[in-house]
Amino acid sequence: MIGGLAIGFATPWLLAALIALPVLWLILRAIPPAPIKRRFPGVVLLLGLSDEDTVTDRTPWWLLLLRTLAIAALIIGLAGPLLNPQSREAGKGPLLILMDASWASAPDWEARREMVAALLDEAARDGRTASVQRLTMPEQLRFLPADALQSRLAGVTPMAWEPNNATMTAFAATLPEAPSGQGFDTVWLSDGLAREGRDTLLTALQARGAVRVIQTGLPTTGLLPATYEDGRLLLSAIRSQSGPAQDVTARVIGTDPSGAERVLATLPLDFDLGATSTENAIVLPSELRARVSRFELAGLRSAGAVALSDDSLRRREIALIAGRDDREGLQLLSPLHYLRQALVPSADVIEGPLADILPANPDVIVMADVAILSDGETEAMLAWLETGGLLLRFAGPRLAASEVSRSEEDPLLPVRLRAGGRSIGGAMSWGEPKSLAPFDQDSPFFGLEVPEEVTVTAQVMAQPDPTLADRVIASLSDGTPLVTRKPVGEGQVVLMHVTANAEWSGLPLSGLFVQMLDRLAVLSAVGTDSETQLAGTTWQPLKVLDGFGRLEDAQTLPGVSGEALAEATLSETLRPGLYRDGDKTLALPVLAAGATLAPATWPITVPVEGLRGAVTRDLAGLFLSAALILLAVDVLASLLVSGRLWGARAAASVLALLLVSPDAFAQDDLPPPAKAINSYEVVLGHVRTGNPQVDDTALAGLRGLSNVLYFRTSIEPATPTTVDLETDELAFYPFLYWPITPDQPIPSREAYGKLNAYLRSGGMILFDTRDADVARFGTASPEGRMLQRLAAGLDIPPLDPLPEDHVLTRTFYLLQDFPGRYMNRDVWVEAAPADAERIEGMPFRNLNDGVTPVVIGGNDWAAAWAVDTRGNTLFPVGRGRAGERQRELAYRFGINLIMHVLTGNYKSDQVHVPALLDRLGQ
Repeated sequence: MIGGLAIGFATPWLLAALIALPVLWLILRAIPPAPIKRRFPGVVLLLGLSDEDTVTDRTPWWLLLLRTLAIAALIIGLAGPLLNPQSREAGKGPLLILMDASWASAPDWEARREMVAALLDEAARDGRTASVQRLTMPEQLRFLPADALQSRLAGVTPMAWEPNNATMTAFAATLPEAPSGQGFDTVWLSDGLAREGRDTLLTALQARGAVRVIQTGLPTTGLLPATYEDGRLLLSAIRSQSGPAQDVTARVIGTDPSGAERVLATLPLDFDLGATSTENAIVLPSELRARVSRFELAGLRSAGAVALSDDSLRRREIALIAGRDDREGLQLLSPLHYLRQALVPSADVIEGPLADILPANPDVIVMADVAILSDGETEAMLAWLETGGLLLRFAGPRLAASEVSRSEEDPLLPVRLRAGGRSIGGAMSWGEPKSLAPFDQDSPFFGLEVPEEVTVTAQVMAQPDPTLADRVIASLSDGTPLVTRKPVGEGQVVLMHVTANAEWSGLPLSGLFVQMLDRLAVLSAVGTDSETQLAGTTWQPLKVLDGFGRLEDAQTLPGVSGEALAEATLSETLRPGLYRDGDKTLALPVLAAGATLAPATWPITVPVEGLRGAVTRDLAGLFLSAALILLAVDVLASLLVSGRLWGARAAASVLALLLVSPDAFAQDDLPPPAKAINSYEVVLGHVRTGNPQVDDTALAGLRGLSNVLYFRTSIEPATPTTVDLETDELAFYPFLYWPITPDQPIPSREAYGKLNAYLRSGGMILFDTRDADVARFGTASPEGRMLQRLAAGLDIPPLDPLPEDHVLTRTFYLLQDFPGRYMNRDVWVEAAPADAERIEGMPFRNLNDGVTPVVIGGNDWAAAWAVDTRGNTLFPVGRGRAGERQRELAYRFGINLIMHVLTGNYKSDQVHVPALLDRLGQ
């Protein structure tokens, strides 16, 4: 232990070489031997002379110390020093690293990825195979060498949904059995949340080997969808554990008038001591509320800390239409006065003739005592209702006196009406004014309190009908209908059986009137709780959330049914985000309204460790680098002691050693980019995709490959260039690298003609789908589907997986793996002839005698080759020394490709070696 840090060694027996350091010290002291001093009188004649080269009589002590430290660092580095080695007993069988990989894992994802990398390093040192699985997207369980999995960690990210019961149960069913006690151990990186189905999977894993859990002890915090109540936006936050008081800030994000995204407001959401939920409300002006796009918890990088805004929060557009009123100047008796007062604070109100209002497509149309519409207006209104509008009608003297909807049901009324109205509480009335009955549970007004002072003195009556009971959503104390409703297409018609002013009831004078109007206006928006509105619809995703809470374009994601949205079971096929159907927008949240978070509990037999504990790190690279630096300093010091390095020469040498520019290793002396005009030079090109990031990576990859070709082979390629298939001549490029992106344009017919001529004349195209970390060749990834579309117009011969005896495995280097940034063996080339046979005495067949026109894979070779103009690599490949080995193999594969293009299958001529030897023997 050093300062609380434990240090161990992978091969501690090498430290025995440190015993030889004192012997080395003595040997260095004895060489060179000290000269014997003899006095000679003639030496007086040499006084005052100086030698250009001086030789010391013994090695200085500081130089001996420098060399000793260099040798010690080399020995320690070769011994494999490990920081914080794990003291647990090393496993022997395969290792399964299981990650929940949900949105709850996102805040500390980097720490989780480092833990996985450390576990893979430990498994590699123990010679174990491993598998990394995400329960949010489980794959077929396959155990591979731990070193091969390191390069895939960069593409492993958390998902915006949680593992569900069906997924975990299905994964448990696919686990292989453990015959004769040979199973596998499991390390489960939990996100700390309890969920159904975990116990079933845990039991299956324990039956196959030891299981230990790694999880953080911190609570998980989430944000529930915002609601709009009484003119305020209500936000609620939850956390998985009760604990100390916690201050959280919610940010309201939206667009400014120029369209740029800004923080429109902030809202404190503070958890009290021991509380697991908190809420707060904010009042926003209608203009700001209409521009809100999402809400998020500040400082939390997680999809669960984001709530999206949809139609349920936007400001409604409501049209008001009233029948003709001859009572001029009586504002309080106007049919629309109380409606304006109730709706203006929370909605955009428009007024005018029905013919002018319908083209504006409002959310709600309110008609106060309008009795009769023309046939054209009725048809237009029905068409508007079919698309999801809400028609709210109020009764009045005109509607009560009209003959509409007497014998048969009017399409713009929910029920048939009786002739005349009903008067209550007057001299000719039937009795005292009636109060409102409590609202039923099925009513949209359920939960609203009914004031005792609200009474009704007159109303229009509904004809008895078998459907009447199902259409009543509010009634008076005597059971007569007050509000009725019926669906029309995707919309609905609602009738208030009283007037919109205070002539027939005291309802417009109460706060209940505003609350009822607000509840009815909410019905015009689409919500996930309205299964009847979602049934039979198809919704197209616009934006989806990733695990870190970032909104991404949905791209080619398919539409989902309204029934699936109503069920709201998040998965790979139903991601949280924004969905659209026509002009309606619906937000599918990560945490539904009313959701709770519970901490995970594990059986006492399962050891649970903290996430941020000590991680084993390999220090061999640091010690070996220190040894090289000390040896380089030793060279300079030896020259300085011998007198051959002094003054300006010494300073220049030191600066050259310490400030070696990577430009020395870059290929700066290459000619300027050759745009297919210098046919005597070898120029590597990549096909322009239109994606700047992908094109820059492809160009940097060919730059790195050109540098390696320049230093290792006799090929001296010019600076690589970007090729436009529509305008550039392809004949000058022996090799084209074509990265595949999901949205790149399809070449024109003329471009396909040039490509087919290029392939038939001996050119080669390397198609790289760059998806080997998530897919295999032929799977339905977006890049794979785009490759199929691009290849449809090309004259490509039949393809086969690259065989072990193909000439690409030996044109320059002997290879059997062809990694890029990812490690995948799926590389496809032109199929061998059916009659290709192996000649006796030869390790390979005589395959097709030409250059394969296409090579297809998905290992992202350009990213592995890519360097900047100074020669520095741009992208990580693998981890540590294993990653550098993988990058080296990627370079070797690239060299084999270019040598194959330029020399053909000349190595296949080795099949004639027996005949040549026979002739030489004669």
